Amino acid sequence: MTGQPMEAHRGSLRLLIVDDHEVVRQGLVALLDRREGFQVVAEAGSVAEAIEQARKFEPDVAIMDVRLPDGSGIEACREIRAELPATRVVMLTSYPDEEAVLSAIVAGAAGYLLKQIRARDLVAALEAVGRGESLLDPAVTEKVLERVRRIATGGQVDELAALTPQEQKILMLVAEGKTNKEIASEVFLSDKTVKNYVSSILSKLNLERRAQAAAFVAKHRLGHNSD
Repeated sequence: MTGQPMEAHRGSLRLLIVDDHEVVRQGLVALLDRREGFQVVAEAGSVAEAIEQARKFEPDVAIMDVRLPDGSGIEACREIRAELPATRVVMLTSYPDEEAVLSAIVAGAAGYLLKQIRARDLVAALEAVGRGESLLDPAVTEKVLERVRRIATGGQVDELAALTPQEQKILMLVAEGKTNKEIASEVFLSDKTVKNYVSSILSKLNLERRAQAAAFVAKHRLGHNSD
């Protein structure tokens, strides 16, 4: 546990670090607490401590180990998000596990990163989460997309149901032949975020190329009010 936290600098992201391995936890504290723009306000080594410290300090971002001695970090994520919707949770794990990734996303996690991540990439990822962006480690993303692909190929009826409203909107713009840059300006996202959305959409719909999106939309008579 940390002692009394220092006064936060205005605009600093207040962090809760949760890992049952003290060396890993202290390493993260040492790395992040001295960085401008971050302040570690609390630490925890279990699900119970994580929830207790989150309630006490109401951090902006919780960095959460997936496997904890008294349960799953995903359960802790679900509890924290239910009580403190403004607190964003980033899951940290040693290896990608698509089941855990999907569970974490459903539990409201804002990101899922591998512990092998480089220090500067972790800092950039936390800054992105602090800005309200969501993220997945590329190695994790591929695992999840493989699973989503399998789900999508299981039944055509559910293909569209697998898309979020934002993905459906982007699908329509792709079908209109718009580039990622044009789509980005229309939905107020970065080019890279749109690229990730398009990859996800194509995977969910089991399409290989974006050019096939127009045929999919036409086939399903989407985008037109035919009441």
